[in-house]
Amino acid sequence: MSTATPSAIAPDPAAAASPTHGLHHHHPKQGLAKLALGAIGVVYGDIGTSPLYAMKEVFVGHHPLTVDQLHIFGVVSLIFWSLFLIVTVKYVLTILRADNNGEGGSLALLALIQRRSGAGKKWGTSLVILGVLATALFFGDCMITPAISVMSAVEGLATVEQGFDAFVIPVSVAILVGLFYIQSSGTARVGKLFGPVMLVYFIVLTVLGMMQIFARPEVLLALDPRWAFRFAAADGGLAFLALGSVVLAVTGAEALYADMGHFGRRPIEVAWLYLVFPALMINYLGQGALLLASPSAAENPFFLMAPESWRLPLVILATMATVIASQAVITGAFSVVQQAVQLGLMPRLRIEHTSASEAGQIYIPVANWTLMIMVVLLIFGFRESSNLAAAYGIAVTGTMFISTCMVAVLIKRVWQWPSWLVIAGTAIFLAIDGTYFASNLTKVPDGGWFPLLVGVIVFTVLTTWSKGRKLMMERLREDAMPMKVFIDSAAASATRVPGTAVFMTSTPDGVPHALLHNLKHNKVLHERIVLLTVKIADQPYWPDADRVKKETLGEGFHRIVLRFGFMEEPDVPAALKQAAGPEKAFRMMDTSFFLSRQTLLPSDRPGMALWREKLFAWMLRNAEGAMEFFRLPTNRVVELGSQVEI
Repeated sequence: MSTATPSAIAPDPAAAASPTHGLHHHHPKQGLAKLALGAIGVVYGDIGTSPLYAMKEVFVGHHPLTVDQLHIFGVVSLIFWSLFLIVTVKYVLTILRADNNGEGGSLALLALIQRRSGAGKKWGTSLVILGVLATALFFGDCMITPAISVMSAVEGLATVEQGFDAFVIPVSVAILVGLFYIQSSGTARVGKLFGPVMLVYFIVLTVLGMMQIFARPEVLLALDPRWAFRFAAADGGLAFLALGSVVLAVTGAEALYADMGHFGRRPIEVAWLYLVFPALMINYLGQGALLLASPSAAENPFFLMAPESWRLPLVILATMATVIASQAVITGAFSVVQQAVQLGLMPRLRIEHTSASEAGQIYIPVANWTLMIMVVLLIFGFRESSNLAAAYGIAVTGTMFISTCMVAVLIKRVWQWPSWLVIAGTAIFLAIDGTYFASNLTKVPDGGWFPLLVGVIVFTVLTTWSKGRKLMMERLREDAMPMKVFIDSAAASATRVPGTAVFMTSTPDGVPHALLHNLKHNKVLHERIVLLTVKIADQPYWPDADRVKKETLGEGFHRIVLRFGFMEEPDVPAALKQAAGPEKAFRMMDTSFFLSRQTLLPSDRPGMALWREKLFAWMLRNAEGAMEFFRLPTNRVVELGSQVEI
């Protein structure tokens, strides 16, 4: 049983009053230019590789368009205004300001709103559902992004030599399997190359685009929003369906917010406004200019923009960029899994640190291999990036829609903006996100079912674990004996033996089951008994000065509560040394840790459906033990089991 209490589900009042200023210590203090270069490599890999397939999918995908001036200008106009409104205005200029002590992402935003607004039960439940749903959709996106990005780059081989088509699938699989294989060794060294490689990539995007624009400068007229309206007026049905492909140009916008903790808001803003956004738009305009001159280039406009002698180097560079984009997605998945575990939405998993200096460099084996299997199956199942594009978009637009709803709550309840401004801004972005989401729903039969299926499965797992833990805690609390009664009755009568016993408990009240079982079976109590509870707060980092809360209960009994942020790894022995102080230091050789391990018995008691109770019991059996999760010394741990009906 986990002894971590997640305050994103049950907000911790202490967290709201806690000092949080100055806790942005999780990314190193570096120059703005260096951090912006790092952001180019990590944050913008996904959205940066969109030109490989977005225009191609619009014109030759599942709902092809006639390659003429109206459609070319209309599509380029839609792409420009989508990038401007969704990425620049919504994410870069608005959502990036909603940081939870420097951390971003759906779960961090959920925790921030709950802590800062004092959301009531009705608000709290709705927000948790939204946050968990966004997280569930994110995992579907994590599986599709590496597959479509790498495949679309490797498909460029067909523009070099026609016979290379047969190598696309095996080469794509080999690259991705190799990428997942090296995750366990850490990406710190390779990561230093990400920024420079992506910088070269964005410069190449700009050069390719400029070459085509110089040849057909009239394409610049497409920036006029009236072309988008003309497209919609002339061909409303096709324009609506085209939005499902146009949205591919903004995939990866969520990464701006989720990766904020690694670089900070300002470097991400600078990288987008001064390099990434201009490079992307110049490239899309260049593809539009190429299609004006040569409509047949719609089969692969990105690679056909380049002179023939440039294409093989361009395929290699694009493949490197897609590998970097995939790496960023994998790293993001690890971070989200870690947050979900700490906030009590997932069972404890083995989390390995791959860097001694960077806290964010983690590796989660079960997440890594699950992602790899799903990505390989996607490649073999869909076989072409165009088919994968049909599966792409629903998860992205769904997450964007949810983010808009959550940010609306934030700016009203926390930032306290005027109601008219909140309503107007929210209505505009909900209309944009809702239209894109509706368009992507038309792709459900062609592959859009996949991210929805993944979302449903992940949502079920997350909510089942959260609800199951809550029920289990309630059942344990029902049977708990008041601590004062236990001390008065047992302390004087039981035999006391030398040493310290630490009993880990989920709730900071009542007698832990392990303590009762130990007294019942061994008939002894230690000289010093510590009841230890670890609480995970709804902020990323908890100040060291306020980490430990101690209470003396008398007769050698003590209660200690340790608090950690949801981005920290709980190191219980280190925190206990801090709690004891030099005069009463915990000597590990004289200290034993007693843990309870519950065996669940699914029952007909009200709470959850029987199948969910069985699913929760299975997850509990397979969760990583508290000993490893809390870094307890392996030779000082005693586990005592009990049965609990839920």
